[in-house]
Amino acid sequence: QLQLAESGGDLVQPGGSLRLSCVVSGDNLDHYTIGWFRQAPGKEREGVSCIGRSDSIIYHTDSVKGRFTISRDNANNTVYLQMSSLKPEDTAVYYCAVLKSWLLTIQTLCTNIEVDYWGQGTQVTVSS
Repeated sequence: QLQLAESGGDLVQPGGSLRLSCVVSGDNLDHYTIGWFRQAPGKEREGVSCIGRSDSIIYHTDSVKGRFTISRDNANNTVYLQMSSLKPEDTAVYYCAVLKSWLLTIQTLCTNIEVDYWGQGTQVTVSS
């Protein structure tokens, strides 16, 4: 059984930056594809950024391309989401998750939210 713990959410002004962290426990992180998802009030949960077991396999949804960076530190079992040029529409609860190990593209896993384990979420609010 894996456990995921997010941190780093905060209130930030438009144009600001935040770094979210997700610590995974229960197994070695390098076995898994990991994703960041978000859910804004009244909206469906969506895949934001996902990273494969290889650092070269990355997916970002169009709305965050060029602004968000996902990375992993397998030695510390931690995945990061660096967010910059934040906009009010980025306001949401952000969740990290372990994706299923199906033979699908990372884009499919991320956009279809094919998840095995979820974290509890961390609130990001972008407002002046």
